[in-house]
This record gives sequence, C-alpha cells and structure tokens, in this order.
Amino acid sequence: MDTSNTGPAGTGPELVTVPEQTTAVVVGRQMPMAELPAFFDRSFGLLGGTLAGQGVPPTGPAFAKFRGAPAETVDLEVGFATAGPIEPAGPVVPGTLPAGRVARSVHHGSYEDLGESWGRLRAWIGEQGLTPSETYWEVYLTQPSPDMDPAELRTELNWLVDG
Repeated sequence: MDTSNTGPAGTGPELVTVPEQTTAVVVGRQMPMAELPAFFDRSFGLLGGTLAGQGVPPTGPAFAKFRGAPAETVDLEVGFATAGPIEPAGPVVPGTLPAGRVARSVHHGSYEDLGESWGRLRAWIGEQGLTPSETYWEVYLTQPSPDMDPAELRTELNWLVDG
C-alpha cells in the first residue's frame, strides 16, 4: 500500500476499512457553495442542542458527508457520529457514515485549500486501481476559532472506494 505524502498540505493517503457509524445530521440539498459557511454554523448550533436535549453524546469530531461532485451546489450532511440513534427533531435527523473501504488522508491547512487535497486523493485512488464512489466525507479534527492560524487546521478526508 502506498502511504506517500499528499504533498505539502497533508499526510497520507492510505486504505482503511471502517465500520458503519450512527450519526445525527442536518441535510442540505442543492446547497449553493457560497452558503456553506452559514449552513455549517446553523447546523452545528442545532445539532448541539438536539444531542444535549436527547442525552446522546457525540463520539467524535464534526463531519460533513458529501454525495456527488461539488459544482455550484452540493448535496451534503453535516453532523456528528453518536453513541446511539437520535429521534428526529426538526432539521436534525438520524443518519450513518457508511461501512467499507475508504481512501483516507489528512489535509493540513485552510479549508480554502481542501479542493487540492481532494484532487490528490482522487488521483491516488485511481493509481491504486480503485474507483471512487459518490460518497466522501471530511472529519474536522481541529475545531476552528476566529483567532487561529489556518495552517493549524487538520481535516481528515475519507473517500469510499469500489474495487
């Protein structure tokens, strides 16, 4: 297995097998890319209140799961893996992160540069003779804050693969 660096912006990639994870999410359909920051902020506020209110703790950092290639709009779910299922509460609904083989790498740096790291991961998947699925997700390993250096951000990239 090739575990070469994805370049100066990250580490990896590698192939891992992951189990299905129960999640609590807010779903966005055909979300304009320009509206994603506001959607993320609103969603995480709703998720925190719902999880606390139902007594279901998150089991890891926040994530965003995407379906299909992003263009001017994107279909996504923003949420947290949870210790158990939740009851639907307004826009917060139960979901899952899928089980299977995943190509994984870690992006180091600003969210604005994520596209380059996703491109390198996609190329690596092809080099391994694998086919990327329509499902991929980001796990936000570091929580952003207004005064932090964007170079300190770490985002785990996960792409479900076939083959």
